[in-house]
Amino acid sequence: MVLGGAEAEASGLAAETVTTGDPTFAGPLTGVQLGLPVYHIFELKDIIPEDVWEEQISMMEMVLDVDEIIKEVATYRERNGG
Repeated sequence: MVLGGAEAEASGLAAETVTTGDPTFAGPLTGVQLGLPVYHIFELKDIIPEDVWEEQISMMEMVLDVDEIIKEVATYRERNGG
């Protein structure tokens, strides 16, 4: 699954939801472990065509805490062997 959240915490919550289930116990994925491999779009820069990256993502890359977002998403992926 590819995420595009603008904040580390929100991206982490989404990553946790699609790997181990909804941690808020409020949605239909409560207790449902999908185990999906999850990445943030920032982690895929090397495989996205440069012109597409420049047009669609580069502005956000300049204003967001990319390292913190990637670290948060990677935490959930690594916990689940992805």
